[in-house]
Amino acid sequence: MDFADLKLPYGTSLQLQATSSSGQPEKFASRLVGAVPGRSLIFSVPRAANKAVRFRPGQKLAVRLMVANGVGLFAAVVEAQSAEPYPLLYVSYPETVTFKGIRGATRVTVGLPVITTNRDDLSGIKSEGCIADISTSGARLELRDAIVSVGDNLTIDAEVKIAELTRHLSVTAVVRARIERSTKERDQDLPAVYGVEFIERNQDALLVLYAYVFAQILKEQMPHEIS
Repeated sequence: MDFADLKLPYGTSLQLQATSSSGQPEKFASRLVGAVPGRSLIFSVPRAANKAVRFRPGQKLAVRLMVANGVGLFAAVVEAQSAEPYPLLYVSYPETVTFKGIRGATRVTVGLPVITTNRDDLSGIKSEGCIADISTSGARLELRDAIVSVGDNLTIDAEVKIAELTRHLSVTAVVRARIERSTKERDQDLPAVYGVEFIERNQDALLVLYAYVFAQILKEQMPHEIS
């Protein structure tokens, strides 16, 4: 894919990955400021510990960005860095961009506190717990009480944050498997771990679910600026 085909607006969030002097990978948040097609790209200078990060001419970078329903990745080389009148980073124009689509089944680690209700139990028994990882199609559910069995229908309720908004998430699911606990789950005294599939049909509930999942994927793929 050609970079120009992405048609990125200025201000698009980027992740820059460089290698430190000790050989360790470092990731920084940046934004696209401008472009000279075929020649250079211009980025905002990332900050770390409240200081502008210094890059050296010739330094190699891996640049990652979220586009549509996937992630774009390309290599770049630092050409120059300026401080006046604005801190800007000039890098080589990419020949090609590698695109990797994000499937609906892509899982992301969240650790989201939830309250689960067994819909097949006449008393509506509930248990606190958390969702360890989630996709738009299902989740790994960790509960403090074994209130469900494989095949049971349940409702999962949680408060989720999407950008700066907080919304109530309530989705129905079916238990597909009982999963062996990990060492972490044993240490946290979470005796019941399940693989669940979402079977929600309400469009408003699905909208909140999808928005939350893709916001978490974006957060994982594009880390916040280091402070």
